[in-house]
Amino acid sequence: MAYRIAFVAGMAVGYVLGARAGRERYEEIKKAARDFSQNPAVRNAAEAAALGGRDAAAKAFGEMSARLPDGLSARLHLVSRSDEAAADDWGTSNT
Repeated sequence: MAYRIAFVAGMAVGYVLGARAGRERYEEIKKAARDFSQNPAVRNAAEAAALGGRDAAAKAFGEMSARLPDGLSARLHLVSRSDEAAADDWGTSNT
């Protein structure tokens, strides 16, 4: 599924960059993309995906650090705690 989305996005970018349809068509495509990205359903889906990714990364980090030797595991926890100050600088949790 991700490959299909990437392919469609690549085709859209290629069309926009290579189209000879003129500025009017470019503005139509730009407006459609902006409307799509500002759709509340799309924004909620993107935020849910980001949250799911963060949860999966935290779970993977916890499982991998449990399998590492104690010294290395302690160092990783120190590094991960230093990044907690910048909890969400991506701007996805604006709801």
